[in-house]
Amino acid sequence: MDIDAIAQALEAHSWCVVPDFLDKRLTTALAEECRAFDAGASLVPASTGRGAGRQRSALRGDRTRWFEPDCPTAAQADFFSRMDAVRVALNRRLLLGLEDLEAHYALYPPGAGYMRHLDRFRDDDARVMSAVAYLNGEWHDTDGGHLRLHLPDGPHDVVPRGGTLALFLSAEIEHEVLPASRERLSIAGWFRRR
Repeated sequence: MDIDAIAQALEAHSWCVVPDFLDKRLTTALAEECRAFDAGASLVPASTGRGAGRQRSALRGDRTRWFEPDCPTAAQADFFSRMDAVRVALNRRLLLGLEDLEAHYALYPPGAGYMRHLDRFRDDDARVMSAVAYLNGEWHDTDGGHLRLHLPDGPHDVVPRGGTLALFLSAEIEHEVLPASRERLSIAGWFRRR
């Protein structure tokens, strides 16, 4: 991982994509864990909003399970360790004040997506950097499920290939998840400040 290249891309463009951020072993372990949670009905239909305003919405069609940072599985602990290295390095280079990471598994059934949105809440600026790590094996461009970033110069699509990490500023970049022709697995997360 070239943290200098990541920091430069974020500073210049507010987003970057890191292929092969997760090795195949970890990508497979996380994907198997996500599927096992889904088989055990531990992934629940996603909602939007927070607190009393949290509600199921037609805006998104995924099922999620939040990570519990105080008692992670072995695969989740490895994921958190890698993400923490990114957090520390970005704080050193970009002075972002990132303190922690909240994350969840997201499983999109075929045909499901997530409409265009920002990741920062209107009344809370804690989320600074959005992160999406993909867990899909043998993904082809024609499978769909791209992350579409809405950038000043037009949309940019990120193919959800296993091991890839997408990072972007939560308050600046609107994005959406396009429907896929097959099941799509990821970890969605947000680096937060106090």
